[in-house]
Amino acid sequence: MPKTLLILGAKSDIAQACAHEFAAEGFDIILAARNSADLAATSSDLEIRHQIKTYTSEFDAADFASHAALYSNLAVKPDVVLYAVGYLGDQNRAQTDWMETEKLIAANYSGGVSILSIVANEFEKRKLGTIIGISSVAGERGRLSNYIYGSAKSGFTTFLAGLRHRLAKSNVTVITVKPGFVATKMTERMTLPKLLTSNPAQIAQAIFKAYKVKRHTLYYFPVWRWIMLVIRNFPEAIFVKTKL
Repeated sequence: MPKTLLILGAKSDIAQACAHEFAAEGFDIILAARNSADLAATSSDLEIRHQIKTYTSEFDAADFASHAALYSNLAVKPDVVLYAVGYLGDQNRAQTDWMETEKLIAANYSGGVSILSIVANEFEKRKLGTIIGISSVAGERGRLSNYIYGSAKSGFTTFLAGLRHRLAKSNVTVITVKPGFVATKMTERMTLPKLLTSNPAQIAQAIFKAYKVKRHTLYYFPVWRWIMLVIRNFPEAIFVKTKL
């Protein structure tokens, strides 16, 4: 019987790449996102290209009250759940507009906590399953350019770490994905360093490999682990004078 992957935030570039990566390995795919009717073309492409089953479901990370019903009403319960919701937002706007801040927090932190807690409870009872959360290296140190986004990702990273600790005894794997720069629609207006910038297909391949070996934390590219080690340990008195 084929395994099933539930993708929360299925419209993102990384999510779509993961859908194809897992489908190529025989997984059926549940695509969940806002305005899920827009996923019809993706769903059809996956089925034709990979000869697997797909399902679509409506999911809004910020609509916390709907999350329990969403999971309960899935056509089939997943073996793997990927939280791929992400919103880079506007740091300058968020500094004076609480609505923008709230949107950043809901997409990058509290929405994930809400839905993945529901998933975790079911996986814990089943004593089987894998939860994959896409966080970011931006959560490893607050920087003036994106500290609200970064703080939400930092919280999400900590949540996933705690969930991993809690579920270890239940044979449930929790994987934290920490990409660096990725060329996606979300970053298309940014000038990114080519040597440090990956693409969604590369991230998806790395995520599938991490799933196969039950790796707990994935930096991609791997060099970001060492870059962030330096940034985390940079003396504060000097760091605050930079424009990172």
